[in-house]
Amino acid sequence: MRLSMVSSVVVATVIGASTAQAETLRLLTWGGYAPEDVIAMFEAETGHTVEVTTSNNEEMIAKLRATNGGGFDLAQPSQDRITSAQEEFGIYKPIDMSRVNADLFIPSMLSATAGNTTYDGEVYGLPHVWGTSGLVVNTAMAGDVQDYVDLCDASVAGKVSYRLKRPTLIGFAYSMGLDPFAAYGDTDAYQGILDAVETKLTDCKQNVKTYWDGGDEIKNLLRSGEVVASMAWDTGGWQLNADNPDITFVAPKAGALGWIDTFVLPARGRADDAAYDWINFVMRPDVAAMITNTAGNFTAAVDGDAGVSADLKARYQRSFDQTAIDNIKWYPPVPAGLEALEGATLDRINAAN
Repeated sequence: MRLSMVSSVVVATVIGASTAQAETLRLLTWGGYAPEDVIAMFEAETGHTVEVTTSNNEEMIAKLRATNGGGFDLAQPSQDRITSAQEEFGIYKPIDMSRVNADLFIPSMLSATAGNTTYDGEVYGLPHVWGTSGLVVNTAMAGDVQDYVDLCDASVAGKVSYRLKRPTLIGFAYSMGLDPFAAYGDTDAYQGILDAVETKLTDCKQNVKTYWDGGDEIKNLLRSGEVVASMAWDTGGWQLNADNPDITFVAPKAGALGWIDTFVLPARGRADDAAYDWINFVMRPDVAAMITNTAGNFTAAVDGDAGVSADLKARYQRSFDQTAIDNIKWYPPVPAGLEALEGATLDRINAAN
């Protein structure tokens, strides 16, 4: 009953928007967040059209920085990439909450994201898709890999992969008994943590088959058996588990790293009407389930899991008991300048023999 009532109210709201001026929504997002069937429904109901550019956090910020917040009308960076980018580059504009159907959002996620994306008294982000990164392991061949540092164990030498990106630095830090997020406000303390992780990851290089870049790459390496243990996203592990029950996502003992991808308005976007219509449309429970079934990750939509496939729900439950859920390390906002320190650390690890 609740699902149908919420859907009918929002359908009316979105269809009503079709009487306004139709616009082209230029959407900068992640793969899977704007499935073709969802776009077709949106275009039919509103009269707007949608142009999709898929990207990642680093590229989104780089694209918007290069145009001073132009070229796109709606973007979807993770919540920890908003306030620092706004402080440094001024590439976003505030969210007008009067144009958002807040009842569609899980209240705790809406509140948490508002807190993490508030800059100078204004809210810049709304929550959309959430998930975690941790370990994807072939449990038949590397069953002892239960934490990030286990990727450096001799038992998996030459059959390990992870990205040379900031989540690897953070995950290894937690696995080493350090607390990188607590040190975000102290540059010297954070650099000390990075130095310790740099030593560990440099020593671990002999275990690494390759540093993966894209999701398809690491999935193929795990399928072939060239890699038996990796640091990767939960959804990739669940997709592999559908074909090989030995391969699955494992929440590390030190805690999976939790992220929330958001909706933000680029500073020089031209189609705000279409952007707000899209936000309210994709947060409908029925549409949110379509996105989860495509992307593999759940959304911040109320009742958004109602139409999600039973197999995906079961895989999620096997990876995350309540203890693992409570141990998720959610990314806080990244202080300005911190990523430069991380980038220098990653460059030195990559260059080391």
